[in-house]
Order: sequence, then structure tokens, then C-alpha cells
Amino acid sequence: MQPRTPKLLEDIRDASGFILESVRGKSLADFRGNRLLRQAIERNFEIIGEAIRRLAQVDPECAARIGDYRQIIAFRNVLIHGYDLVDDALVWDTIERKLPALLHDVSCLLASLGDPSS
Repeated sequence: MQPRTPKLLEDIRDASGFILESVRGKSLADFRGNRLLRQAIERNFEIIGEAIRRLAQVDPECAARIGDYRQIIAFRNVLIHGYDLVDDALVWDTIERKLPALLHDVSCLLASLGDPSS
């Protein structure tokens, strides 16, 4: 394990938790209708993608233990560079179907590193 690994994993966990908490009780229509919510969610997905990108550079073995980590990085790139191509329904689907698994993977990795909050 590299020295930066725990911090990067914690950044991923924090941003994932923020997203899930922010959408609790909300629908796709709520998401589409609230610019501030959309931008906050997108920003946190950017943080997740960048943290995973950095993790892949400094600790590729750990990054490989995160399901679909390359797709997460690609999603971050679309959010940043293809902002005009962002599909709200795809973002919402990612929140509902993929983000809980990411949070689980990262929490397990942190627990294996001895993080007491996992």
C-alpha cells in the first residue's frame, strides 16, 4: 500500500456518501429541476473520478480492486470535458445502480487498511 492510498480512498468514500445523502428521497425529476443539486452531484463525481485516477497511478493494485474503476475515470472525463453531453438520466442511473457498489468496495478497502470508521 502506498502512503496516499488511504486519503484517496477516503476522498472517494466521502464524495460517494455526499451524493447518496444529497439524493435521499429525491427523484430524477427533482434532480433535473435543481441546478444546484445537479452541479453538486457532478462535482462530487468529478472528485471520485480524479481520486480513482490518482489511485490508479500511485497504487494500481488497489485501484484494480474497485469495480469498473476505468469506467469511473471515463465518466469523470465526460463530466469535465464533455459537459454539454451529460445525460441527467445516466447520472441518476449511476447514482442508483453503481454508486452503492463503489461505496461498498471502497469501504471494504478502507476496512482492510484498518480504518475504524469503515
